[in-house]
Amino acid sequence: MDMEEYAYILDIVPLTRGRKENVCYAVGDQDFKLFELVYKNGVVVNFEDRVYIGKEASQRTVIDHVKRRIGFEDLSATAQSELEYAVSLAVQADEARFVNFFNVAGPISIKKHLLEELPGLGKKSMEAIIAEREKESFKSLSDIASRVPSVKNPEKLIVARILLEIKDPERKRYLFVER
Repeated sequence: MDMEEYAYILDIVPLTRGRKENVCYAVGDQDFKLFELVYKNGVVVNFEDRVYIGKEASQRTVIDHVKRRIGFEDLSATAQSELEYAVSLAVQADEARFVNFFNVAGPISIKKHLLEELPGLGKKSMEAIIAEREKESFKSLSDIASRVPSVKNPEKLIVARILLEIKDPERKRYLFVER
């Protein structure tokens, strides 16, 4: 993957003295990269808006350009607090991708399975997921929740993992976040 096409707005930084451009913070909807973006004069930018940030300048109606990639610690406090909700929107919008993860995730080693990389998912739940997907592939996140009673909110497990990967640049393994 080279560049994100779309991002969710996390925070809008007001134009203050000394600042020459309209800046906002955003998270990409595919690789969950964090950005400082410059938005166009005269446009209204709202929290959680999904905006185009791709290469086609003619399609960029809100964002003028990507100023830079940033780390979690570079986000404003507001952007940090909005991150979980924005990631959850991205997961819901691309549900098939994450359902597929539950359907195809395999062992990492003799002792560990990829599903166990999801925070809060233990061996018993992992075994229940594998047993259910062997009967029939999962169709949706709600299908997982209904067929595997110990996994009430599979999207929350995915969101929690994505947040871990965003916040910790030293992780050994990345499942969803492009480094």
